[in-house]
Amino acid sequence: MENVRVRFAPSPTGYLHIGGLRTALFNYLYARHTGGDMLLRIEDTDRTRFVEGALENLLKALKWSGIEIDEGVMLDENGEVTQKGDCGPYIQSERVEEGIYDKYIDQLIEEGKAYYCFCSQERIDKVRDQQRADGLTPKYDGLCRSIPLEEAKKRVAAGEPHTVRLKLPVNRDITFNDKIKGKITFNTDDQDDQVLIKRDGFPTYHFAVVVDDHLMGITHVVRGDEWVSSTPKHVYLYEAFGWKAPEYIHLPTVLNKDHKKYSKRNGDGMVEDFIEEGYMPEGLINFLALLGWSPDSEEEIFTMKQLAEQFDFDRVNKTGAVFDKRKLDWVNGHYVRDLSVDELTEKIKPYMVKSGLIDESYPEDKLKLLAATWQSAIDKFSDAPELSKNYFLADKDMTWDEEAVEAIKTDDAKKLIDSFLNHLEEIDEIDEEFASTIMKKIQKETGIKGKNLWFPVRAAITGSVHGPELSNAFVIMGKEKIKERLNYVKENF
Repeated sequence: MENVRVRFAPSPTGYLHIGGLRTALFNYLYARHTGGDMLLRIEDTDRTRFVEGALENLLKALKWSGIEIDEGVMLDENGEVTQKGDCGPYIQSERVEEGIYDKYIDQLIEEGKAYYCFCSQERIDKVRDQQRADGLTPKYDGLCRSIPLEEAKKRVAAGEPHTVRLKLPVNRDITFNDKIKGKITFNTDDQDDQVLIKRDGFPTYHFAVVVDDHLMGITHVVRGDEWVSSTPKHVYLYEAFGWKAPEYIHLPTVLNKDHKKYSKRNGDGMVEDFIEEGYMPEGLINFLALLGWSPDSEEEIFTMKQLAEQFDFDRVNKTGAVFDKRKLDWVNGHYVRDLSVDELTEKIKPYMVKSGLIDESYPEDKLKLLAATWQSAIDKFSDAPELSKNYFLADKDMTWDEEAVEAIKTDDAKKLIDSFLNHLEEIDEIDEEFASTIMKKIQKETGIKGKNLWFPVRAAITGSVHGPELSNAFVIMGKEKIKERLNYVKENF
């Protein structure tokens, strides 16, 4: 069996989208599953859409996610962009500069499998508009197909603006087998004579991708569903060159909750946003692997190594997969629970500081206690400020929910609050001993028990009758904060 070689070949047109990360992941998992190699190639021939800094962002996002590149463009140990491998350069614009595509386009032209096209964009647009009006599929009408090659070459030499188009055979079925979708057939009459070289001399995606995949020895092309309709042109190009075509695997579309494409254009699903929200790479990768692929078991939590061991395209769905944020939170929450308290403290601190609830000087021991208190409820690190904000907010900015208001308006509540305030006067600061014994002392004094004891105190201090360990809240908030909070409740409810 030949050595499996797959590639992820994005364009540097902005931040990496979650759909792109899943494509990279499925390539990576298949390479690891088969003992093959994964390449990263940058397809930047569309210079109009190039975004400064997008390449660095892409590489950092892949590194963060744990997807390791074997060959191609990558970051070195200093975080600088570098290239590694024998098939380089791995950036298409650099391949253009080296003239790599020139001999292949010349070969197609000389063999009559491609032709120079001198039509202006204005003429092409008019033709397509008329075709639409006539109820036809809009495509190039082939005006320049019949220009003799010598005449075309003279016009090119004279500096006339031109493109180079693929000359598809007339009325011929092109069939290929997709590893997920099965046998797919297109007729050439429904296809356009694709532009292979643009007016600026740069190859189009459709031409460069075939040449590069062949020269880099790619055995399996794993990409998004949107490329299915382009694949016949690629298959025909392989045939025109006399090369063996790779296997094609088109992944199901990632859908939003409305079952529409989870689109980069709508600003949905940038990997950068998930990183900023405090998702863990293990959680996001585990979730993405299950987005369109199902293991041969009921398990849902996997390490990258376990995913690679089980992954195969035979268990990838044919239909689109819905991106369910609640499921992502559930999966990611599993990894949050596995962190040590020290690790979680380190992770949530930037979010707590950014929220303005604490500053850099906030005591480490209190932040650790806060992390331990809320760990079972945190699904992503940015949850920490929202969950714990009532420990820090000014009393006037607090919100007490309906159950809490009901609990603190009772006669019992007034007695409990007074008792708590009296005990606070006896200490300099709340320590662990005070926090763990105060409620027993209040119960003994007032004779109030059970939820009639706990609900009013919790409600008064935290704004809710539900929540994690209350004694932890006492320590985190401290004497002065709790004293202020209880006096505020006394005066305002």
